[in-house]
Amino acid sequence: MAERPAYDTLSTIAPSTIRLVWLLLVSRIRAQWQYRASFWADVLGQATLVPLEFLEVYVLLHAAPIYGGMSLAQAAALYGMTSVAFGMADLFFGQLDSVNRHIKRGTLEVILTRPLSPLVQLITQDLQLRRLGRVVTGLVLYLVALGYADVTWSVQNLALAGLAPVGGFIIFGALFLFASGTLFFVLDGNQAVNAFTYGGRYASSVPGSVLMTPVKVFFTFVVPSTLIAYVPTAVLTGAELPAFWWPGLAWLTIPIGLAMWLLLLGYWKLALRHYTGAGG
Repeated sequence: MAERPAYDTLSTIAPSTIRLVWLLLVSRIRAQWQYRASFWADVLGQATLVPLEFLEVYVLLHAAPIYGGMSLAQAAALYGMTSVAFGMADLFFGQLDSVNRHIKRGTLEVILTRPLSPLVQLITQDLQLRRLGRVVTGLVLYLVALGYADVTWSVQNLALAGLAPVGGFIIFGALFLFASGTLFFVLDGNQAVNAFTYGGRYASSVPGSVLMTPVKVFFTFVVPSTLIAYVPTAVLTGAELPAFWWPGLAWLTIPIGLAMWLLLLGYWKLALRHYTGAGG
């Protein structure tokens, strides 16, 4: 079994390694930029996902003017905010769920012997810029929808409109970290952990009031998906929140996300220690 370095989480990155991380990212970007036609085709493919997926919500609102207490503009802002937050998390942390492939192939041994945090290596090994397509179209949808949603643009609402997607990005990133740690214990558990990552994205992209009570409870108190976009969007646009949610929760996405990272970094470190090696 390969000897593990003393540092194995993001919290132990020394300032001297920042340049190395930057060089790794630049090399990944340059490699993808070599095939520009393929790159732009991939970006376009990702960009079309947001409007295509939003068609489901549009069809529902076309039949009835209100969906889960939200108008079309409000639901579009909700979907756009989720797309921005999840798209950014998928861009930076989506590759973490490939850790089980490294374990099966025995290549995690190589990662563990390098003088850089294994977690940082996993994050930077396969940065896919094509995922920016989802972020860009999600951002356009978010901004346009807010323009139609009659938002009162006070300083408070401007701050919330900017901070809420950041909080969602942090929370979704923590969910990818959880998925990565879990795959150390359950090598073929991708479908199970997708219930937290991609399932969390879906729960975040619809008005929380339309979810069944058990699902609503799970995606609020276990996986805080409804806090990522539904509560902030409702507060921003003046949509009525059921008594199940407190409006003040809209401001807690960043603290909740940071707390999740603190907890799940410990979980990931524990999962790495569980790894017994491939005999290398």
